[in-house]
Amino acid sequence: MARLPVLALVGRPNVGKSTLFNRLTRSRAALVADVPGLTRDRQYGRGRSGERAFIVIDSGGFEPVAKSGIAAEMARQTRQAVLESDTVVFVVDGREGLTAHDMEIARELRRTAQRVFVAVNKTEGMPRAQVAAEFHELGLGDPLPISAAHGDGVRDLVEIAFEHMGDAGMPEPQPEGEGFESGEGGEGGETAPGAEGAAGPEEPRRVRVAVVGRPNAGKSTLINTLLGEERLIAFDQPGTTRDSVAIEFERGGKPYTLIDTAGLRRRGKVTDMVEKFSVVKTLQSIEDSNVCVLLLDATEQVSDQDATIASYILEAGRALVVAVNKWDLADAETRERLRGELDRKLHFLRFAKLLHLSALKGTGIGALMRAIDEAYAAATARLSTPKLTRALQEAVDKQAPPKRGPFRPKMRYAHQGGRNPPIIVIHGSGLDNIGDTYRRYLEGWFRDRFKLQGTPLRIEFRSSANPYVAQAR
Repeated sequence: MARLPVLALVGRPNVGKSTLFNRLTRSRAALVADVPGLTRDRQYGRGRSGERAFIVIDSGGFEPVAKSGIAAEMARQTRQAVLESDTVVFVVDGREGLTAHDMEIARELRRTAQRVFVAVNKTEGMPRAQVAAEFHELGLGDPLPISAAHGDGVRDLVEIAFEHMGDAGMPEPQPEGEGFESGEGGEGGETAPGAEGAAGPEEPRRVRVAVVGRPNAGKSTLINTLLGEERLIAFDQPGTTRDSVAIEFERGGKPYTLIDTAGLRRRGKVTDMVEKFSVVKTLQSIEDSNVCVLLLDATEQVSDQDATIASYILEAGRALVVAVNKWDLADAETRERLRGELDRKLHFLRFAKLLHLSALKGTGIGALMRAIDEAYAAATARLSTPKLTRALQEAVDKQAPPKRGPFRPKMRYAHQGGRNPPIIVIHGSGLDNIGDTYRRYLEGWFRDRFKLQGTPLRIEFRSSANPYVAQAR
């Protein structure tokens, strides 16, 4: 798949950039409050509008003329976001109207941004065309009235912002004959390893493996060990790798593409201008991979940054292997501490296999490649509707969904709705009332029944109308 396009949100403080970021990423990752200057560092997330996926960057309040202090640091962060992006959305406040501060930002964006659109936010309940009219003075094209809080106009904004990029971020068309069973669709349209068609055995699909982690965790050393040569620069200094590098190789007759990525450090630590594209390129490499290897350093504590990288992999739906490198350098006390930190900070990755290895000495490499193969096979597995439905019935027989209201949710059948990651769609009635606890129970049940270790698994519920609801009222 082509790389994901990048959208940066820029504007003065308190115009609603973080609210728009949360709307685009369908999350609450960015703090939102009626306080100017709440966001300072750049925040990255995976956005989606309709079928289009993209990377969205939230930035702090932009003060282009600031020369010192926190305002200058925030301005530097915003300038980096502009340089990293394909499109900049300049967010302004429709209720306050055009300000001198907006004019300063517009002058800066005309010089530095590839492509800029003006989004006039907070226009709910107002005559939109009239509110947006004065922002033509910015000289950045037709302003687009939106409401980030209510979602009005947001999808149109994204489509217009990326129309010059064609199908970038759109799912690839599924090859003819690659469809799922009745009623099923898929992401990626990949064939499970070993599958055979009418024309005979297919060529093994090349598995794209992204090695990600913090700086100096040993990513380049691991890839050099797998290749059996000094293909990448490996140096005991954080930040040696500046870009994502893809290398093809074979092991055991299976083709792979290894992707070495720049270390993801905490955003406040990214000060070198050469590093300004590292985060975006690493996130794009995650999106472009089939399996991610999250490499941790046994000589360091498991940090919040490790959890942030892991959560992005999970959000992208990529198969995952967690590998703790430099295990040979850790004493018994350090190993025990690491186990506790992994269980506490990365508890949401219990579906992934955890391995200990030494990239420098080559120990644990065979187990790592087997785990990668298993994770890829699980992510692209075909799950038949009859088997899924039987497994669903067994799960309900063992533990029925809790009753809410006059009726208990009723599950009739299940089918596969996609692969990479696997999506299981469950049909029935009253399923809108099923909570997260029972969803997690079903996820664990299906994971155990179909041996889906190493891949995220998504459960979707689709309810039909209950004809007896009116009688119950």
